[in-house]
Amino acid sequence: MRNVSIVLEERPSVALLMEVGVRGGRLLGLYQGVPLTKRGLGYNGVLPDRIILFTKEIEEEARMENVPLVEKIKNVLYHEIGHYFGLSEEELRKIGVF
Repeated sequence: MRNVSIVLEERPSVALLMEVGVRGGRLLGLYQGVPLTKRGLGYNGVLPDRIILFTKEIEEEARMENVPLVEKIKNVLYHEIGHYFGLSEEELRKIGVF
């Protein structure tokens, strides 16, 4: 992976939840950028893509699911990396990264 920053934030803002269409659910992570599959030859000189992990949301979900926190973090990170590589939500579910 190139030109990607990984950012930790406690929780997503209400504005961000509205922007990405999450209503009444949780947002554990978010990929912001242009997936590799959508980049053309002239794609350069851009700011880094971002993967945001929402730490409090991940902690709470891991606790509710009785899953080790490290496993939950890895799953969320792999999910967002999948978006970087151009995988859709459906494709990520099929390979067990949801």
